[in-house]
Amino acid sequence: MRVQIDPGRCQGHGRCYDLAPDLFAADEDGYGTVPGDGAVPAGREDDARLAQANCPEDAVVLEGG
Repeated sequence: MRVQIDPGRCQGHGRCYDLAPDLFAADEDGYGTVPGDGAVPAGREDDARLAQANCPEDAVVLEGG
């Protein structure tokens, strides 16, 4: 599974990096980013899904899962 953030939708609410700080980070303006290549480590898929479900702008995008 891979995770991305759609920068056109992200409004900087920060729920993704609050819920899963090892999968997401914040840029200098508080918008969500995905460190590295976005690969979700085994066993962390539920955290990625939780972040996606809690993004009010639907900016968290999951691929392959």
